[in-house]
Amino acid sequence: MPLEPAGATPSAYAYPMLVKQLLHSARATAGGQEIVYRDRQRHSYRQFFERLNRLANALAGLGVGPGSTVAVMDWDSHRYLEAFFAVPMMGAVLQTVNVRLSPEQILYTLNHARADVLLVNAEFVPMLAIIKDQLETVKRFILISDDGATLGSFGIPYAGEYEALLAAASPDYDFPDFDENTRATTFYTTGTTGLPKGVYFSHRQLVLHTLAVATALGSAAGQGRVHRDDVYMPITPMFHVHAWGMPYLATMLGMKQVYPGRYSPDMLLKLIASEGVSFSHCVPTILHMLLADKAGADVDLSGCKMIIGGAAFPKGLAAAALARGMDVFSGYGMSETCPILTIAHVRSALPDVDAEAAERIRTGYPIPLVDLRTVDGDMLDVSRDGKATGEIVVRTPWLTQGYLHNPAASQDLWAGGYLHTGDIGAIDPRGMLTVTDRLKDVIKTGGEWVSSLELESIVSQHPAVTEVAVVGVKDDKWGERPLAMVVVKAGQAATADDIKAHVQRFADEGHISKFAVPDRVLFVDSLARTSVGKLNKKAMREQLAG
Repeated sequence: MPLEPAGATPSAYAYPMLVKQLLHSARATAGGQEIVYRDRQRHSYRQFFERLNRLANALAGLGVGPGSTVAVMDWDSHRYLEAFFAVPMMGAVLQTVNVRLSPEQILYTLNHARADVLLVNAEFVPMLAIIKDQLETVKRFILISDDGATLGSFGIPYAGEYEALLAAASPDYDFPDFDENTRATTFYTTGTTGLPKGVYFSHRQLVLHTLAVATALGSAAGQGRVHRDDVYMPITPMFHVHAWGMPYLATMLGMKQVYPGRYSPDMLLKLIASEGVSFSHCVPTILHMLLADKAGADVDLSGCKMIIGGAAFPKGLAAAALARGMDVFSGYGMSETCPILTIAHVRSALPDVDAEAAERIRTGYPIPLVDLRTVDGDMLDVSRDGKATGEIVVRTPWLTQGYLHNPAASQDLWAGGYLHTGDIGAIDPRGMLTVTDRLKDVIKTGGEWVSSLELESIVSQHPAVTEVAVVGVKDDKWGERPLAMVVVKAGQAATADDIKAHVQRFADEGHISKFAVPDRVLFVDSLARTSVGKLNKKAMREQLAG
């Protein structure tokens, strides 16, 4: 007969998976490690732990307690890192506000999340002044200032300035235990249609995501391996999916951390050089911006590991980064997935740089605890031969359990018991995923499906192309046809026929269908993007239709 499990010892500690548990190792071993804010401030982890206590006491003094929502409007900073920990560790909910949304959208998210307290950088006070009288639940405001901005500007009744409140607060705070399924964070998606949708994550989910990502990055044989001696700097906004969860990972490992404030190429490159940054993550737009910056052409980027996500990673851009000695590779996820699901580590030797770039831009292998499938319309698995495509659906412990106050959209998200990503992809026999398109962006022409992402990657390899977007436009004969919108590199030139001939070579070699060669190529100065730097294809299609 099976043995009955022994009863728990009454005095045994159950150890709930709370955000505060991520601090133990760093507290014990990394007290002297640095946290740097731009070229303005640096302090130790030991001071960071004290500042968490002071922030918690300051917030408690304003009435923040379990279940309260504390919203933050700031650029990437040491203060944001403090809020990442102190707010949820109190049992409150951290709302990270997308400061690139319109004032009306920001108002909607604050009211929809029922925020109680708002921490606001002085730079966003004029925007806040526009909406402050329409805020329904926010009762307390804390000013964040780099330059000693005065209180009371624009008639906002501040409870105090951030640093002054911390200085006046007690350095002692006992963060309590509570249910690990307690909500820790919420933020809003940046889709191109309708109102932003709120997603939310528990302490348990944040801890498991941190551990799984650390395992995936730390178990790499060499390429893409991240470890405690790396120097971390986010180049993905902290308001966007917790900066992909990396500040939690960096803090757990006790890494030196560098926070750049508002992004500008000169400051990012300066910090990479002066602080020895070796690990970061960003969308392709930001990587392109860094590589194209003429003033930073002499900055040594060799050995800088960078996860690229949020949009398709063009092969031409990957090749340019590899030429600078960077270790770039794709990561995949979305707002609803906390976000990381897959990472494109290179697991075997490849014959040349071209093959290396092609492998690194793949979507990647599922990280630990991720159950990822590609399915047809009946939720049946398609073949894992690297060719058959289906919608990507997923289960893992850190997926949002729904959209905040939106049960209908939540049901659609979780139809059939798996979270639907809205992406189309193929899984090869190795288990590696390649996203081929968004369901809403795939182009159906002449009875065939054409991947806009694959076309973008091909066009990006033309030597005169610096950026490209491909969209489907209506066609009376074929239903839709692909159209390429191209930004040309400064000082170079190309014609529409040049671009078409470049793509035609890939079709002639059998890499893509002949139907994928675009009929039209438009040369533009810039491409429409969302608030987090993704290509805004809805806006492009509307612009073309108009």
